[in-house]
Amino acid sequence: MGARGLYVGRRAAALLATLLLALLAALLALAALYGRCRQQAPTETPSSISPASPIPAAPPGPAPGSGLRLPRHVLPLHYDLELWPRVRRGQEGPFSFSGQVNITVLCRQDTGAVMLHSAGLSTRAAPDVRAPSPEPGAALEVAGMRQDEEEEVVVLEMREQLRAGRRYVLQLEFQGQLHENLDGLFLTRYTDQGQSSMLIASQMEPTSARRVYPCFDEPAMKATFNIRLVHDPSYMALSNMPAIDVSEMKDENGSLWAVTTFNTSLKMSTYLTAFLICDFDYVTRTERGKEIRIWARKEAVKNGYADYALNITGPIFSFLEDLLNVSYPLPKTDIVAVPEFVAGAMENWGLMIFQEPWLLYLPKDKLTSRKAMIAMIVSHELGHQAYFFFFLSKWFGNLVTMNWWNDLWLKEGLASYFEYLGATFVEPKISLDKIFYDQAVQPVLKDDNEIVRSLSESEDKIKGLLMALFDNITYNKGASITWMLSGFLTEKLFIRALTSYLKEFSFSNASQDDLWTHIQMVVDAQDEIQLPASVKQIMDSWTCQNGFPILTVDATTGTVRQEQFLNTKNENNTDSYNNTWIIPISWMRNGASQPLTWLNKSSEVFPEMQVSDSEHDWILLNVNLSGYYRVSYDQLNLKRLAHLLENDPKVRSCLSSQAYKQILSVYFFLQFLFGYIQIETALDLTKYLAREDELFIWNMALSNLVPENLEGTSKNYEEYPLLKKYLLKRMLPIYHYYTGFIRQNIDALEDDYFALVHLEKLFATACWLGLQDCLDLSSELYARWMDNPEYKIPILIRRPVCCYAVAAGSEKEWDFALEMYNHTNSTKEDKDILLSAMSCAREPWLLYRYLQYGLRDSLFSSNSSSVIILHVATKDIGHRITWEFVTENWPLLRERHGKELLHDVLRFMGKFVNTDVQIQELQVFYNNTMEEDERVAATLLLESAKSENMERRKLLTKTAKWLQKNVDD
Repeated sequence: MGARGLYVGRRAAALLATLLLALLAALLALAALYGRCRQQAPTETPSSISPASPIPAAPPGPAPGSGLRLPRHVLPLHYDLELWPRVRRGQEGPFSFSGQVNITVLCRQDTGAVMLHSAGLSTRAAPDVRAPSPEPGAALEVAGMRQDEEEEVVVLEMREQLRAGRRYVLQLEFQGQLHENLDGLFLTRYTDQGQSSMLIASQMEPTSARRVYPCFDEPAMKATFNIRLVHDPSYMALSNMPAIDVSEMKDENGSLWAVTTFNTSLKMSTYLTAFLICDFDYVTRTERGKEIRIWARKEAVKNGYADYALNITGPIFSFLEDLLNVSYPLPKTDIVAVPEFVAGAMENWGLMIFQEPWLLYLPKDKLTSRKAMIAMIVSHELGHQAYFFFFLSKWFGNLVTMNWWNDLWLKEGLASYFEYLGATFVEPKISLDKIFYDQAVQPVLKDDNEIVRSLSESEDKIKGLLMALFDNITYNKGASITWMLSGFLTEKLFIRALTSYLKEFSFSNASQDDLWTHIQMVVDAQDEIQLPASVKQIMDSWTCQNGFPILTVDATTGTVRQEQFLNTKNENNTDSYNNTWIIPISWMRNGASQPLTWLNKSSEVFPEMQVSDSEHDWILLNVNLSGYYRVSYDQLNLKRLAHLLENDPKVRSCLSSQAYKQILSVYFFLQFLFGYIQIETALDLTKYLAREDELFIWNMALSNLVPENLEGTSKNYEEYPLLKKYLLKRMLPIYHYYTGFIRQNIDALEDDYFALVHLEKLFATACWLGLQDCLDLSSELYARWMDNPEYKIPILIRRPVCCYAVAAGSEKEWDFALEMYNHTNSTKEDKDILLSAMSCAREPWLLYRYLQYGLRDSLFSSNSSSVIILHVATKDIGHRITWEFVTENWPLLRERHGKELLHDVLRFMGKFVNTDVQIQELQVFYNNTMEEDERVAATLLLESAKSENMERRKLLTKTAKWLQKNVDD
């Protein structure tokens, strides 16, 4: 799945969309290459479909409550699938679909029952099971069918045994409801050229194919497919393969329907089957003889929004083919931009589906950052296509693939790694090292110490938790570990090992250990790269245990020690694993790069890292940014580095040119927050920022010096005025440099990727700190928009401009935001920005009115009301108003959004809980709205928030004392 494949609800999706677009998605084939780190539980556990009434002669099935695994007694070979969404143009609903499927299966072991997946469907089986027409064999009578919704399976009970080695055809008819929940087969509405319309699309990953048609819904149980879609004749239909025929049929009422038949697919998993019925247009080109089509709303295609994606798709395809020496076997590739989609993108074979913002590029934006984002997601999904088709059809044959979703990180992490290679290929102005660290490594280092799981987990640990695997750990940590592996092997050896491995294991089974062994063979066959342990030992240390290490360096002795990085430096914290990591250390001394060093013990002395008494003697670790770890230095080395940054322009230039300075910002700032070094020492490193002209570095500094949600943070009376004076003095040069472009020639920033990505943070911080020029510029640009709605505020600062203009304005500015939110030309991104901006109002009555408006379906969709509540709750003057509104309107809100909304509000309220009295006040409401176990959990959450807030207050006090001493420096 693309864009990090995040599965989120609409409420969460709307909030996440207000942040930097989360990019990245799916690569199942490489999972087939890798296997697992640990011995897994058997996949076939004897049980029955229902503990109360076991099925005689039934094969082993899933344990009650697991709803996941099928026995391997019967395997699918081919599906003949007809799917009929009963939707007519202009129909209001409710909607349904029906269909029939004939599944050719191979019986591998005598059995009296066949078990397959089905969820939310009304399924009926034919009275007998027959052999395929070319094969002789009598029909076997079906004695009955049992369906278990909890386990999401149906079981066909036979009067006779199916015999091992024989093929049979299961014939099933089914019906289901067609919802607008963006899952399985779904319907979504949109506006195109001023007209209301709708489309039908699919999203199957990981286990939603069973909600569309009865099937063997596991990634390893592949088959070929013949697909027919029955649809309204005024629409067109797409699927994985090219259409080979369009005919007509009449229903029982004599109404005419179109039937689109598609060519036979290659062997593929059920979660990759894809369907689209729409009234879109497309642009097309041919790359190396293969047709590529980009589909979108007619208005978007007409305006040229699909052209950029079309122009880069072919070159990225060719780049991946050449890099891996592969050829894409399908005759066509359809890529579709839909207005609403639960993931950023999905890599269905031959029919990739994207959410509009991740694929469509507005030429008038002229932003390299937007191009880079689209290029990365397209690269990610095309990486799936190239790998998937190549590995399965050319090398692996029928049965080799990932067996289960605990290998998800291998397909998604590796796709995320290759997306950066493809994106920087088509956008060479972007620095690969910087963008990878900025977008992949840095974000996941913030999360990995909080999410307690390893990349490779046993099947037992993930039962019932498949959706939770589509997270930052899977995508970004997987990519970061791959980046590190490629780094210490060199990309040349890494690609050579992958290619050689595929040839060695074609048409056979492969595991992760096989891959490690094969990489080891490539390493052993050369003399340039020497490793301190086997590839398996090195890589298992990173994939089979939680978290990541922090290296503590004592440069006075050359001692380097490793331990698990934890949120808080607490001696009572213990690592759940006693293992150590085998760590590649790239490092420099006094600006000169040194040979790669390895740490494979908990502590080791490296004499070459011991510094002398000279203040000009210093060391810096992980200089190439490929190591997945943090570094903490002793006071002496830190002071020398700080002195160099502040006083030695030559050294600063050297570090910047090699992208090393970011280590000094991101590592040190994050470390002082977690107690690994003294806060005063870390703050000393900020003094040089007045001479820092890279927004890349400034973003890292500001991300740790100021709150993430600026307007949602109470301004500490001790720290804020000092921080304002200290930071603004250092920010003014770079602030004025970039606002000069905003006022005079914004197009001049078109190719400055990091300026486009990070200027928003700089601008928003300047406004938050009360810089009058920033506030005035926000009001000026917003007023220009009010005078001429065709004018567009520059996208790179549109969010803070709208927020601070509404905050400084009156009812007039707020009403204009609402008017533009409902404007027909407003994009989803515009709407997200305006939903947030309207919560920035400083008048309490405006905020309360906003919350009330959120309940009106005539002004906002029902899904937007929860987003509005959460936006207002995050504002410093809005959290109390939100709480009063939620308590007053809880019956209606609960009916609309369920308890999830209350839990979200409580999470935000926790930021403002500092006393037991505040907790008790909230508990009064809990007692009337929550079950006992929920009340206990909510109270624990608030107690934890109170403790964190108290620790934060201590940190702010220390910061204020340091600022008092240094504010005038």
